[in-house]
Amino acid sequence: MASAPSRSTTATSQYQQIVDLVAGAEEDQAPTVRLADRYAVPFTVLSLTIAGIAWAVSGNPTRFAEVLVLATPCPLLIAAPVAFISGMSRSAKNKVVVKNGAVLENLSRAGSVYFDKTGTLTQGHPQIARIEPAAEAALDETELLQLAASAEQYSSHVLAAALITEAKTRGIELSSSDEAHEEATNGVTARLNGRKVIVGKLAYVKQFAPSANVAHVEPGETAIYVAVDGMFAGALIARDELRVNARATVETLRRSGVERVALVTGDAQETADSIAEQTGIDTVHAQCLPADKVEIVAQANPRPIIMVGDGVNDAPALARADVGIAMGARGATVASQAADAVILTADISRVAAVVEISKRTMRVALQSIWIGIALSVILMLIAAFGFIPATAGALTQEVVDLVAILAALRALKGTRKEDEALAAVSARVMSASAKPEPALV
Repeated sequence: MASAPSRSTTATSQYQQIVDLVAGAEEDQAPTVRLADRYAVPFTVLSLTIAGIAWAVSGNPTRFAEVLVLATPCPLLIAAPVAFISGMSRSAKNKVVVKNGAVLENLSRAGSVYFDKTGTLTQGHPQIARIEPAAEAALDETELLQLAASAEQYSSHVLAAALITEAKTRGIELSSSDEAHEEATNGVTARLNGRKVIVGKLAYVKQFAPSANVAHVEPGETAIYVAVDGMFAGALIARDELRVNARATVETLRRSGVERVALVTGDAQETADSIAEQTGIDTVHAQCLPADKVEIVAQANPRPIIMVGDGVNDAPALARADVGIAMGARGATVASQAADAVILTADISRVAAVVEISKRTMRVALQSIWIGIALSVILMLIAAFGFIPATAGALTQEVVDLVAILAALRALKGTRKEDEALAAVSARVMSASAKPEPALV
């Protein structure tokens, strides 16, 4: 199979433009305030106030030191990181790799979740359902499929694989081209045996064949349009099944406090509307280019916003979102690199799982911080009356640190109610080794 020569420099290629969008989106992200920083200044002021009052009332400067010995900052410095590490470990056990603790914090407060369609809400394995040649082109189904699949050899899109697979299944031999160009998210132009073939979206094909018209599609179907030598040649209809637990995942996200669940896709409006109806999604953005997705994510409210996708075209939006989640089981490397979290299995319910795990982690982190602060304040008040010498206070504060750490380690496990709720929407997807995915822990 001959490969098409490059028709553009690396710097001006569609892929490079997507990489540039990713870089720009990452730079635009707002920094996350560390959890402990919110309590450090008030705790310090309170500690100095208690110590100062103890000194002033007792007239003994030693009392000041005895109080401050017990003003341990370790619950602030240790409790949250231990809880976050525990939460990240629990997420990893459930096939979601979270890159840092700030991601868990944003996930726990998520106000919106935006989903890509193909390979995210759907299985990502489209199949050709039917072929509809245009009467004006005088091509039969085999000829139309042969031309379309031959051109799509030079595309990385998942629909290209569906065309090629269908052609091979029918025993159709594909033609090679020495002049082919893919316009990312739109389609492919190739010269095959002297004929100029354009395959892609309706709007793209219509630029070359104005007579192209909309093909009828059933719910869950997508049309691939073809033009040959400036004439509309027909459409090939592909069907990609919805993931079995997509709707349950959306419902679980809403119950967890997510206010808006939206679909953002490059597919046609009618296809996007069908998927949204089946999953219970109420906001739809269709026919989006990578730059459009970035703009939509940037303007979305309420925040923080989660973007879930799996392909190269999703990478800029993943980078721009407060939390980007990549379906990494079969997705593009650039998407996984741009994302803040990567799902290692083909199970969309893990999005709901990692949100719930994050909420549990934040609750445990805050509880652990407050437990440590409360114990420290109680002990400082006791020391203010002279009942805890400095030496004993130094040993006692270690106990406070230990209690805070043990409290934070609770993030390693979820409550039974949480685990049962998440297990109810888990797809129990089989891995490549034919073993079931582990239950939520």
